Amino acid sequence: MERIGVVGAGIVGLAVARRVTQLRPDAVVTVLDKEDRVAAHQTGHNSGVVHAGLYYAPGSLKATLCRRGVGLLREFCAEHALPFEEAGKLVVAVDESELPALERIRERAVANAVPDLRPLDAAGLRDVEPHAAGVAALHSPRTAITDFVAVTAALGRDVEAAGGRVLLGREVTAVERTGPTREQVTVTTRRSGLSRADDGERFTFDRLVVCAGLQSDVVARRAGDDAAPAIVPFRGEYWTLRPERTSLVRGLIYPVPDPAYPFLGVHFTRRVDGRVDVGPNAVLALAREGYRRRDVALRDLGSTLAWPGFRSMARSHWRMGLGEMAGSASRTLFMRRARRYVPEVTAADVVPAPAGVRAQAVDRDGGLVDDFRISDLGPVLAVRNAPSPAATSSLAIAEHVVAMLLGTAPRPV
Repeated sequence: MERIGVVGAGIVGLAVARRVTQLRPDAVVTVLDKEDRVAAHQTGHNSGVVHAGLYYAPGSLKATLCRRGVGLLREFCAEHALPFEEAGKLVVAVDESELPALERIRERAVANAVPDLRPLDAAGLRDVEPHAAGVAALHSPRTAITDFVAVTAALGRDVEAAGGRVLLGREVTAVERTGPTREQVTVTTRRSGLSRADDGERFTFDRLVVCAGLQSDVVARRAGDDAAPAIVPFRGEYWTLRPERTSLVRGLIYPVPDPAYPFLGVHFTRRVDGRVDVGPNAVLALAREGYRRRDVALRDLGSTLAWPGFRSMARSHWRMGLGEMAGSASRTLFMRRARRYVPEVTAADVVPAPAGVRAQAVDRDGGLVDDFRISDLGPVLAVRNAPSPAATSSLAIAEHVVAMLLGTAPRPV
């Protein structure tokens, strides 16, 4: 009987585990996660947006798996009575200098077969979002919102209903190749709250998939992978509109993104519960799981500063970094950026909201890894980079990864 392990109980890890149970119903599937709940980190702190595929390079894994993932996610939410609301997105050009970039986004979206796109002039964008401002916009009415924590919990229930195990509170401390031909994998874990000397529960698998998010490079290196790309954590800070001001935004209002960065800039996001978030910015987090400014982990910070790619990235993008830090320090400055898109909103209209942390993969040369990246380590597959739209794409990522795992799709070269 085949034993298959998954490290990580976020949306990608549990989607992978569920896919394995569908294709190998006789396999013993075990999911390990160090937290006491599923979706504890990136999945549980994201925007809730189901991306339609506007921005991604045609032919990339992001583009292909996002478009496939939207349909799979819509079906999954319908089957499990989970929210899936097509709130619609406006990508707004605030002045004529942004029109060429907006047109490039439209061309990409058309190449990615994003449905029902509409270019709008200034009057047209106000028909969609009466309080928005700009000279033109691209409207994606099929862009949706959902509750990704609820989706992840449902995935976990499906795994357990199929006979799999979701074991929480197990931090992976070692990954070793074992067996007569070293084609098995033994994973050593530590129970949460115990010292390394107090625990050492072991699990042996025939195959293992690492979907460890903010810790993906750490766990992958334990499995024998290269150090690159390394995770550099960026905290995204949000504000939420006061309830009496949520009428300013009907759906999603986004800027034209800077193509030099994987971050989309400050935007307005309606949630399925009716809240409207404003943000995020992107500032260096001083801990992998540093959701507050005061969260500092010296080991995490030291590994970030020691990574050659971080130093190269910092030299290239320090001006952007200073601007993001300024927005973090000043609500007035942060909201001044937001007012470019919704002029009526003020700093008095918002209250602090929970932050998220993005696991930004950075190559040794300082390049920001944009596309999904998967390492092939024999009996181990490691998802080394799965940024947005990973939640949207999760069920399609699972199809792709499990096909590689089971030998029905080419392994990465």
